[in-house]
Amino acid sequence: MSHLTAYRRLRRYVYDVLQNNEFENRLSRAVDRFLIFLILANVAAVICESVDTWYYPYQQYFNWFEDFSLVVFSIEYLLRVWCIVETDPSAGKWRQRWNWIKSPSGLIDLIAIAPAYLNFFVNIDLRFLRILRLFRLLKLTRYFVAMRILLVVINKEKDSFKAVLFILVIMIVMAASGIYLVENQAQPDEFESIPKSMWWAVVTLTTVGYGDVVPVTITGKVLGAVITILGVGLAALPAGILASGLASELEQRREELELRFKELLLNENISLMQNTLKIDKLRREIGLNKEDAQEIVTQVLREQEHENKMRELEKKCYCPHCGEKL
Repeated sequence: MSHLTAYRRLRRYVYDVLQNNEFENRLSRAVDRFLIFLILANVAAVICESVDTWYYPYQQYFNWFEDFSLVVFSIEYLLRVWCIVETDPSAGKWRQRWNWIKSPSGLIDLIAIAPAYLNFFVNIDLRFLRILRLFRLLKLTRYFVAMRILLVVINKEKDSFKAVLFILVIMIVMAASGIYLVENQAQPDEFESIPKSMWWAVVTLTTVGYGDVVPVTITGKVLGAVITILGVGLAALPAGILASGLASELEQRREELELRFKELLLNENISLMQNTLKIDKLRREIGLNKEDAQEIVTQVLREQEHENKMRELEKKCYCPHCGEKL
């Protein structure tokens, strides 16, 4: 029984160090800083390896560093899979692990190490493998709040993004078909088929417009103008969804922080007028700015003052001698 308890305590501690954003001690800070440094060093190594005069003289050192990084990231990935069950100990362990593996965070960690292991079984072009290693830069999203919020918003709005992508595919097919019909005879080389016309449809709908392929007929130009105008609105849809989702998520998080701060103020039973240092400490622990914290303190003071007035009013409504209601 003691071994099982020690095992669970170890797993919980590993979870706190690697996964729990609210937990912080010297080890967790050191691990985070080390992993951030290793990720940045990997990106720098990939960039340096693209310079042949740097890579070939020191190829063995680059390979050693890659092997070391692969071992560290693999251990990190396995530890995260192992300890993620501590998120909800009452839920199924393997279900939680599978849900994390297919989550954005788990997929980023897997992509960071998978190409290197794939190279053991399939011979991959070294240049291609270098580029895939740049995906390790995405691991930094775990250590920056703004990037974590962005991933949360993208995950919440994934159905909206799917709908926009579906509309975009339909528009590309229709635009490519239309321009093929009106421009095929005038430019048989450029608009030889509908698949070949899709390049023009993509760059026009996304409002990039490289200009390497342009319609020359009157009908083609009119169709191109219409598609370009539709593309402006279509390109704005994902940005609007993302902006709306970000604003909603930030507002929700702000309300949660304010509620937590208010609960702590009431539970700590501190003097709101005198203990400014303790209040400031609570504010920094939760992550509220000074203006929002001061607004909540003022609100709590007003509520307490209102409650005191109501108590005094209730006392006046009863006889001080017999306790009967007047």
